[in-house]
Amino acid sequence: MKSVFPWGVKKRLNKNMPKRQWGTERDTTPLGIIHESPSVLKIALSRIAVIATVAFWFFYLVSTVVRQMFEGPHTYQFVLESSGYLIVMTLLTLSALMYLISRQGALQRFSKHVRPPRSQIEGFFDKDQPSITVLIPSYNEEVEVIYKTLMSAALQEYPDMRIVLLMDDNPNTTDPETLARLKETRALAKRIEKQLSAPARRFKKASMEFQKTRTKKLTVPQIRKLAREYDWAADWLYAQADNVTIEDHVDTFFADQVYRALADELRLTSEALEASADEKGSLPRTRAKQLYNRLNWIFTTKLDSFERKQYASLSHEANKAMNINSYIGLMGGRYRKQSTPQGPILTSIAKGRKADLVIPDSDFLLTLDADSVLLRDYCLRLVHYSLQPGNERVAVVQTPYSSFRGASTRIERLAGATTDLQHILHQGKTHYGATFWVGANAIIRKVALEDIVEKEWIGGFEIKRYVQDRTVIEDTESSIDLALHGWKLINYPERLSYSATPPDFGSLIVQRRRWANGGLLIMPKLIGRFREHKRMREPVSYIEFMLRTNYMTSIAWASFGLVFLLAYPYDSRLLSPLIVLAALPYFLAMASDLRHCGYRRMDVLRIYGFNLILLPVNLAGVLKSIQQALTGKKIAFARTPKVKNRTLAPMIYVLAPAAIIAFSALTCWRDISAENWPNAIFAAFNAIVATWAFVSYIGVRNALVDVWHGMTDWMYVDVKKPHVMQNTINPTLDWRAVLYHGDDVKRLPLGLASYDKDVKESAA
Repeated sequence: MKSVFPWGVKKRLNKNMPKRQWGTERDTTPLGIIHESPSVLKIALSRIAVIATVAFWFFYLVSTVVRQMFEGPHTYQFVLESSGYLIVMTLLTLSALMYLISRQGALQRFSKHVRPPRSQIEGFFDKDQPSITVLIPSYNEEVEVIYKTLMSAALQEYPDMRIVLLMDDNPNTTDPETLARLKETRALAKRIEKQLSAPARRFKKASMEFQKTRTKKLTVPQIRKLAREYDWAADWLYAQADNVTIEDHVDTFFADQVYRALADELRLTSEALEASADEKGSLPRTRAKQLYNRLNWIFTTKLDSFERKQYASLSHEANKAMNINSYIGLMGGRYRKQSTPQGPILTSIAKGRKADLVIPDSDFLLTLDADSVLLRDYCLRLVHYSLQPGNERVAVVQTPYSSFRGASTRIERLAGATTDLQHILHQGKTHYGATFWVGANAIIRKVALEDIVEKEWIGGFEIKRYVQDRTVIEDTESSIDLALHGWKLINYPERLSYSATPPDFGSLIVQRRRWANGGLLIMPKLIGRFREHKRMREPVSYIEFMLRTNYMTSIAWASFGLVFLLAYPYDSRLLSPLIVLAALPYFLAMASDLRHCGYRRMDVLRIYGFNLILLPVNLAGVLKSIQQALTGKKIAFARTPKVKNRTLAPMIYVLAPAAIIAFSALTCWRDISAENWPNAIFAAFNAIVATWAFVSYIGVRNALVDVWHGMTDWMYVDVKKPHVMQNTINPTLDWRAVLYHGDDVKRLPLGLASYDKDVKESAA
């Protein structure tokens, strides 16, 4: 929905806005909230694409591989080549088939979705108002990035909501710049509460005055008064939008879709009320009460922040999952702060006793990444869906995030295109019961998390794991845990959430390497679920199993498969137009989906080249999974950098794509010399699209800078402070440790050496 700008309104533009690259999009208008209902022809073509993919693959198997096995030379090398080639092409075709099946499921869901009307939802929440706590984990984020996320959550049209910013920064930092940002971040909750205080007081007072009236139907003056309240709210939101400094397309989205789009809705309601008054229409008291409640719900909220690293009794493991787990484990409790040699700890106390910290419990949780933005009725609609009859076993309901449009860099635009494609595929997975929790945003029924919690005692403190942190894709493993316990996960078929896409190659490496790491480790749990449900005579459908398997492991087999196709000169007799025809429906469907999402059909070729230069990144993530499987040691959680400056890319990930281009060109020349034309065409195509992707999405200048830094960074070493040796003859007694532990060994309850280091540096 496009914003309505009042006359005379101008955006506050910042002169430091990033320079827009050639080939990006200027339109920042997002796609519609509601997916267009697909035509009967589109659904039919989608089914034909699935059938065609299977048929062409089967014809290739029979006409080429099987025939060559019987008629061709029965050499050991040829048998190995044909077997290997068949395995690679089968796995790649399987991934294409899963795309088409997911897409088919999405089209069917879009054709059947009916949006519940506002009056029905507001009437429902008049009677039932379950509480919800919004958890926003953050680490080393820019203050204004967090502010936009917090404000989008604060303006949710929901009756009983708490918002908690879970800060994971080092609370004892001594760096002046970091400390200044930390203070600003801590003040965000009060900043937003102060910003919302004027409208909150106004609408609370107006609602109380309305409650004093006793008329069953509103009079014309009462209707006009309600209209004026909505008009005032719209004007206030327009004023907030005008004060947003526009530095990039995300700021534009925030001003237009969070502030102005909500103002547009409230202004429209005001106009409807005025029209009702002009026609001397009557408005039922119950509906008027709902309209007053809506204003209260929008502008009244509670915000707070919490820092787990301030307490030695909580886990300090460096990942998002344990940041969330630490807070959830405290919910519903009362605590007293107690000093120890390692720092403060929280001890639980009974009701009635004075507590230093009280954390209310909640019926639902909303986990929200610190760079995500929600549209106004996200919570209202998703919680309403969860509470409908038949949805009692729905643990997670979410809208897979879409990308912010109008990116200023080509790589962010194309990464955003893949994000919007994934939004469609995730909707299709729900059709087949194969939904995965996508961690950027989700409404979670808290009782479901209590069902899958794992507890352990470390250093005398109980550590609870609701969201698994064994892998760096914690939401994926938790999806399997919930399914194992009989819970359902749902993707709501609307676009109600948006999240940032990495704007440069360096930050994209961090994100995609993390995404590629962990799927292989979770597969045994998925197989165990399949067997358990089969034993209980509640079998999991094979389509669900294959969709989940493809989601978790396709990066592994696609990466290794592409390496074999690029590196090994397969016998030309194994190549056939049939295998190209088997892949054609996949590329045509993706091109159609890109066009439907507002991109160009030719972007399908750019995505292919994009995936080629990301091949080393995906391989690195897969190899990390294998490393963890062999060693049993957790892989460190790498957060995607969310900063405005360009992130340097490791030298290996810049040189590897260049090597792919060079090797493809060499292979093309070699195959032309050997008159192996099919392989030569394939190699030439790879060289061209990979070169285009390298120049467009990495950039020659940026690549040279990254390589230079990779070659010279090792020359610089941080100057360490001289270590002061303790007097071993007459050591100083640590009386705090003796009184707390019973001896003078400085043990950390959770083995948090990094936290101990931070404390010592702060003291120094």
